[in-house]
Amino acid sequence: MLGAGVFVALGPAVGRTGVFVVWAVLLAALVAGLNALASARLATRYPAAGGTYVFARERLGPAWGHLAGWVFVVGKTASCAAMALAVGAHLAPGHATTLAVVAVAVLTAVDLTGARRSADALTVSAVLVVLVVGASSLLVLGGTPREDGVGHAIDLQAVPQAAALLFFAFAGYARLATLGEEVRDPARTIPRAVAVSFAVVTALYVVAAAAVAHALPPDVADASDRAVADAVDTLGHPALTTAVAVTAVVAAGGALLSLLGGVSRTTLAMSRDRHLPRALARESSRGVPAAAQVAVAVVVVAALPFVDAAEAVAASSGCVLVYYALTNAAALTLDGTVLRVLAAAGLLGCLLLVLSLPVAGVLWTLAVVVAGLAAGRLTLRRAAA
Repeated sequence: MLGAGVFVALGPAVGRTGVFVVWAVLLAALVAGLNALASARLATRYPAAGGTYVFARERLGPAWGHLAGWVFVVGKTASCAAMALAVGAHLAPGHATTLAVVAVAVLTAVDLTGARRSADALTVSAVLVVLVVGASSLLVLGGTPREDGVGHAIDLQAVPQAAALLFFAFAGYARLATLGEEVRDPARTIPRAVAVSFAVVTALYVVAAAAVAHALPPDVADASDRAVADAVDTLGHPALTTAVAVTAVVAAGGALLSLLGGVSRTTLAMSRDRHLPRALARESSRGVPAAAQVAVAVVVVAALPFVDAAEAVAASSGCVLVYYALTNAAALTLDGTVLRVLAAAGLLGCLLLVLSLPVAGVLWTLAVVVAGLAAGRLTLRRAAA
């Protein structure tokens, strides 16, 4: 979760809600938490790689499993674009798109070699984000408030919309639910891991969101692709701003490297199941899904000149919220009254946030879902024939 989200999603969220952004963070955390509970419960029942792609297929049927895989691939491809733009914006704000393309090309080449980041490297990256963003945000909160005060009028419709955008920053906990095959005692380990990660991440996001709202006027935050760094810059300590920018590059770049590989492997699995063209199932001599890897990179690079970070975040959030709506729908079929109530709340929360997205985001999500359902129906017909 501690990747590009905290660095790119806070600006648009503060732009819509001002100092009330904390409520948007908490709403996003609530919906994400409900989704995590459903994911964790399903992961203990189906300890196999694949996440909601498996859950929806087993509990709702093959067509819904296809849709889950479809929205995951599309949504996470949009996430790759947002992460690449985050890397570019923090390296050189005036050349974000160009550097984003370079980042995708370089990290795809790294993935094609079969190289993998270790758990230790992931831990170092997460600790760096917590320490640098947490400490710098507290310093900002201790500084002088922005000159226009705190009189930003609350728009009740803006809080859910900001929460929908901030949901992007919570995406990542699903990775835990896909590790059922690799974890000892998943019934105990996965729920505990979800709870601990949520507590740490939510606390950090609340502090960082409050700091951005404290330092930047809503219009300035909304126009920024590096809102946390810009908020820290108001302290007048260039070294600290540089530290935040470097942390953003490390976190977003690491997340991009991981996600490029993750999306390509889901693409590989769907190709093997004939939910996507079989040509994408080709692997290199190193066992790397090279065709899928290159295809994902090409799509991301092709999209970069036409989207900004906020648009990529909205596109990703819409698809990922549909993905978790399917997670909760699958959890509704399990036994247990309390679980079903929580799953119903999670399902309604996902739908609320999707419909709260900007109009372009809602239309994009609807188009992706319709295309996914149509493709799934066609695939099932071919399999039956």
